[in-house]
Amino acid sequence: MKLATLKQGGRDGTLVVASRDLARAVPAAAVAPTLQAALDDWQRCRPLLEGLAAELERGAAQDAFDLAVGDLAAPLPRAYQFLDGSAYLAHVERVRRARGAEMPPSFLTDPLMYQAVSDGFLPPVGAIPVPSEDYGIDFESEVCVVTSDVPMGVSAAEAADYVQLVCLVNDVSLRNLIPAELAKGFGFLQSKPRSALSPVMVTPAELGEAWRDGKVHLPLVTTLDGEQFGAPEAGVDMQFSFFELIAHAARTRPLAAGTIVGSGTVANQDESLGASCMAEKRMLEIIRDGKPSTPFLSFGARVRVEMFDRAGHSIFGAIEHVYERYQR
Repeated sequence: MKLATLKQGGRDGTLVVASRDLARAVPAAAVAPTLQAALDDWQRCRPLLEGLAAELERGAAQDAFDLAVGDLAAPLPRAYQFLDGSAYLAHVERVRRARGAEMPPSFLTDPLMYQAVSDGFLPPVGAIPVPSEDYGIDFESEVCVVTSDVPMGVSAAEAADYVQLVCLVNDVSLRNLIPAELAKGFGFLQSKPRSALSPVMVTPAELGEAWRDGKVHLPLVTTLDGEQFGAPEAGVDMQFSFFELIAHAARTRPLAAGTIVGSGTVANQDESLGASCMAEKRMLEIIRDGKPSTPFLSFGARVRVEMFDRAGHSIFGAIEHVYERYQR
């Protein structure tokens, strides 16, 4: 099942069920007005939404319409919580090695995670506004899961029952603002503006054999200005599964339905598969040449993030944006 949100209907949009090929959709307001409302009552809503999806696939859905990605808001236009991890230690290790720092042994057993911006996500296509190129504009291609209500103290084994949806995210980062913020010892704020979610979120069952062990075993493809930038395997070199990330987040608090948990920048030890952010490419250049040769993004840069099944079909649709100067 694939779920999307139309921009119409207020700040939280209007829930629709999308077809597997992302060409058609059917309104789901009779089940739940928004995706957040569906997640709040997931036990009741899920089978009803799956029924709509089945009708849509066999051409029997009333009020079905052609789906245009430009009409879509983020599937969750705003979420109660976005917890972003850093589960790919190849990425972490390279960033630290480039500045001459070793990775602490604790990183192998204790996940990195921070509370990201969730009060608003950008639509899947359009513009990403940034005040200045001097901020060091970057993208981070990631996989996310969305939970139902998760009790405090849940184990990783138990966490599997609470993963309800999967999506992609471009986690926008302003690299030149990060060092000063982290030096304060209080985490990200200005360096992490709003991110963009994929056009649809899908149930784990929609991924078939690609969803196992709390990971998505498919390449995550990023293109920059029409050229492939990287296609690392999301199921490889992920030190902590989504189940482990959820258990980590829920150690001292319950997680509300609609919580988004991010994988962090997808990266593999095999450097030939490319990268999922500019920073990593620059780090590899520093390690190799002693200095970076690739600049961060300029206004007008176009980034596309997408994941395909083994038959070559787009699963989540594409996140595609051009970075533009912010005009108040």
